[in-house]
Amino acid sequence: MKDRDMKTITFLGTVLFALAVAGASTAARADSPRNAVTPLKAYAQECSTCHLAYPPGMLPARSWQKIMGGLDKHYGSDASLDAATVAEIAGWLQVNAGTYKRVREQPPEDRITRAEWFVHKHREIAPSIWKLPSVRSAANCAACHTGADKGRFNDDNLQVPAGVPAHLRRAWND
Repeated sequence: MKDRDMKTITFLGTVLFALAVAGASTAARADSPRNAVTPLKAYAQECSTCHLAYPPGMLPARSWQKIMGGLDKHYGSDASLDAATVAEIAGWLQVNAGTYKRVREQPPEDRITRAEWFVHKHREIAPSIWKLPSVRSAANCAACHTGADKGRFNDDNLQVPAGVPAHLRRAWND
């Protein structure tokens, strides 16, 4: 083989390797941008008193803006905060909001559980599961995702919540 042909093959191999690595890292990041952010202390303190301090990448910036602008009527509760705390949290949420493909669309009512990606991912969960005392609602991520408090929602860290009948457990084994 000529030296020129060998250089071409080596170059193409390097390019293909780089593309494969880039593709693999993109695939790995597809589920991690919302998880990789270290929570803002004020956000973790204020938001986790009532629910999981959801990773900011789970919603687009517009949704976070609407949520932070309506804390006095936050999904049926008054979650009002002082102006400085609102500004701090809102700024952090804007910077860390979801920008990757599946989160770009603003979900109905700015609810993570109504986002198209969430509905698709949980499509095999029977409606009765969300009503179990161990689950309470689709917004209670920690009922199934053991790493939810750390922003880990992958399928490797799932648990079947108490009270799920045997015939409905298949949704956790897919």
